[in-house]
Amino acid sequence: MRKLLGQRYVVKDNFLAIIGICLSFYFTYHMISGERSYFRLMALERSVERLDQQYESLHKERAALENKVAMMRPGSIDPDLLEERARAMLGYQHPDELIVIRAQ
Repeated sequence: MRKLLGQRYVVKDNFLAIIGICLSFYFTYHMISGERSYFRLMALERSVERLDQQYESLHKERAALENKVAMMRPGSIDPDLLEERARAMLGYQHPDELIVIRAQ
């Protein structure tokens, strides 16, 4: 019985320290593996970087397509582009030409 009372006093005397340690473990666990953890933050930053790169490439592709469309407008048709599109769509070629098709 005396032993049990001694343990109660140890717990009573160190109550704040035990609560502090428990809180430390709780916050450390959630800081490492929780939904808003450090590793989740790093994964989200990598995802943002990847999406930024994808956005930049799509933005450049769109600018190139807008430039091509602007050259096809009736008031400003580029003769080289017109010839290129006619050859690609209609299959026109000179008898002595060799056509090389590149994958885009």
